[in-house]
Amino acid sequence: MARRETPEINAGSMADIAFLLLIFFLVTTTMDVDAGISRRLPEKQPIDAPPPPIVKERNVFEILINKDNNILVENEYREVNEIKELAIAFIDNGGKIGNPIELFGEPLGSVGTECSWCEGDKDPESSDHPNKAVISIKTDRSTEMGTFIAVQDELGMAYAFLRNRLAMKEFGKTYAAMVKEDANNKANPSQKLKDNIKKIKVMYPEIIAKSENK
Repeated sequence: MARRETPEINAGSMADIAFLLLIFFLVTTTMDVDAGISRRLPEKQPIDAPPPPIVKERNVFEILINKDNNILVENEYREVNEIKELAIAFIDNGGKIGNPIELFGEPLGSVGTECSWCEGDKDPESSDHPNKAVISIKTDRSTEMGTFIAVQDELGMAYAFLRNRLAMKEFGKTYAAMVKEDANNKANPSQKLKDNIKKIKVMYPEIIAKSENK
């Protein structure tokens, strides 16, 4: 009796189908992208770099975060959610005169004038002017990144509040709305809008210094 051979299965078409399915899933699948933090880290200074300018103590808002993630603000223990209001009061104090401001090649106000747009208490023991107000953040090597980011978020909200308030007075719309409008107008950018945004940033500059506490 003749021996019957087992027919082979042609798997070539199955491989083609699997390949097409793989391409389909690669094309149609959406992947979550983690958002980053819009912070520029300080660059390493060259050896021959000039020494940093001397800043008066009243113009420095010091935030210390220790290894246990406790926060010390101006030598007092504080919670994260208190930092925003404390930073606003410091930046917006307007106690004395600030550095000369030049905008588009012209001085913004008279040289040596006080901050006319500030609404702070004008405490002589606090910051002189927004362009002199330095926020210093010092961390420990063991400080958790989450705590550091939470502090940065509070400071960002403080600057956003001051810029939004000033923009509403100057231009009738918030700073955030102006930045969004500028981002949406890439095809037809408005130089006037860009200039207005720059003016707000110059009047409330974000000055944050970060270092590791030794």
